[in-house]
Amino acid sequence: MLRNSTFSVIAVTAYLLSYCILLQIEQTQWLAVRMFLISPLLVIWMVYTVLKYGVYTGRELAEGEEYGYQDRQ
Repeated sequence: MLRNSTFSVIAVTAYLLSYCILLQIEQTQWLAVRMFLISPLLVIWMVYTVLKYGVYTGRELAEGEEYGYQDRQ
């Protein structure tokens, strides 16, 4: 589960959504501040997981082809 890039993206997105909701409620702003302090670690974990365990499903570059956008003709 910790090595699943889809799980990490969904978990960090849900964390961000709950953080934004807690900011709007005055009684829970102390919790939002603590969540803000933890958030860089979660983003680093998400980026690491996506880069290390993510699977690229696009086409590979041909011989002599330069990197570019796939929708360009």
